[in-house]
Amino acid sequence: MADELDLDLVEISPKADPPVCKIIDYQKFLYQQKRKQKELKAKTVKVVVKEIRFGPNTDDHDYQFKLKHAEKFLGEGAKVKAFVFFKGRAILFKDKGEILLLRFAQDLEEFAKVEQMPKLEGKRMTMFLAPKASKK
Repeated sequence: MADELDLDLVEISPKADPPVCKIIDYQKFLYQQKRKQKELKAKTVKVVVKEIRFGPNTDDHDYQFKLKHAEKFLGEGAKVKAFVFFKGRAILFKDKGEILLLRFAQDLEEFAKVEQMPKLEGKRMTMFLAPKASKK
């Protein structure tokens, strides 16, 4: 039947009992599958993570500057990874770094929710913030 219609006999589901076959134009079938895959890929949401770096003794002006940047990033729908980097003996001020990150999270409370609380990993203490769902 496929030869009469100048089309191809394509096995759609080989594991079914009995196997399922269709008489179609195979090249057109491949093209449509590629197009569907491309559409699905285009619809996926890409998560952007922006980093903001602090020192344990970050001054108030610098803190406010970085806070404004974080608000902008969250407004754009990006996640924010805030971290305090400890150099040398500054690791003694772990509590200062944690207080700084918690204050940062508190100041961004209306824009973001905390995804991961401050956690010390080697010489840096990191915290993740995700944007709150915008009301539409």
